Amino acid sequence: MRVVYVDNNATTMVAPEVFEAMKPFLQGQYGNPSSMHAFGGRIHKNIDSARESVADLLGANDPQEIIFTSCGTESDNTAIMSTLRSYPDKKHIITTKVEHPAVLNLCKYLETAGYRITYLSVDNEGMIDLNELKSSIDEDTALISIMYANNETGVIFPIEEIAEIARARKLILHTDGVQAVGKIPFKLTELPVDLLSISGHKLHAPKGVGALYVRKGTRFTPFLIGGHQEGGRRGGTENIASIVGLGVACRLAKKTIKEERTRIKNLRDRLENTLLQHIPRTRLNGNKKNRLPNTSNIGFEFIEGEAILLMLDEKGIAASSGSACTSGSLSPSHVLRAMGIPFTFVQGSIRFSLSRYNTAGDVDYIVKRLPPIIKRLRGISPYRAS
Repeated sequence: MRVVYVDNNATTMVAPEVFEAMKPFLQGQYGNPSSMHAFGGRIHKNIDSARESVADLLGANDPQEIIFTSCGTESDNTAIMSTLRSYPDKKHIITTKVEHPAVLNLCKYLETAGYRITYLSVDNEGMIDLNELKSSIDEDTALISIMYANNETGVIFPIEEIAEIARARKLILHTDGVQAVGKIPFKLTELPVDLLSISGHKLHAPKGVGALYVRKGTRFTPFLIGGHQEGGRRGGTENIASIVGLGVACRLAKKTIKEERTRIKNLRDRLENTLLQHIPRTRLNGNKKNRLPNTSNIGFEFIEGEAILLMLDEKGIAASSGSACTSGSLSPSHVLRAMGIPFTFVQGSIRFSLSRYNTAGDVDYIVKRLPPIIKRLRGISPYRAS
């Protein structure tokens, strides 16, 4: 059966070029880069090359500002915990109600350890109020941690303005860039973010590798304690194959960002507009203009999202109802609830997230098969309008 994959905010296919670049390090070139012998030690240049590629994609000033990690969650945890350990007298963190669980659940844990957390609200389009951010800062604030773009709606936050606010108050700013990196341009030499997290499997690298950008001069205390790897900033033998893969994925992403903002955006818009026009009682969740070019979150009133996904899956269409890291929960999306989306739409909201491997034929396939599914489910829904 044909598979149409539109769940790329959950994970992406490993690019063929990435896979080919990784293979030598899973077979013949398996040495430990920390070894004294040439068989292992010569591999270190591949780590350096990958670090340069990540830095180049981010527009960073120095490749040494990049620390390799195992995933976006580790990068987020490292950024937050490092800052708290570097400023032990400060016990206040500012974040938002719509963060990824990697940040939200850590903040909930920190509340039990005596930290005070401010969760900024969002409006019905998923945007924060910068005045609320300004008024939340006090002398006890250690860190502002706000995602660059939301994983469920694709809404892009005003990180430049947030960075200006943080800098004016001499505060550390961390941004979870997992969904944004590789989809929109970055130039960290001009954007005064102190810490930025990325995850390889969101940009066609393998699962199990990520990175953390740490601006030169930012106080940093290692989160994962061990050996001397990553300049003593992150212990553990390097995952060479995946690091090499991430480097190649970053080089590919830099070449295809224009495509993300044109061809992929046009596909997304055609999918979205066709569904909104041809299926009654639907709505777009999020800010229509200020969002990632690949993401569309559409609410279908009076239907359960799980039922939609199951019937789409029968047709070979892979989408999602929100974050893959919360899909095991029966609770409605915390992002959509924070936005104040009517409950009749929240339960039936589906996220479509495209990649450069999607085609116009994929969009045609979805828009032909989804309307009959919605009609059928509404016909049997106990919540349908009279």
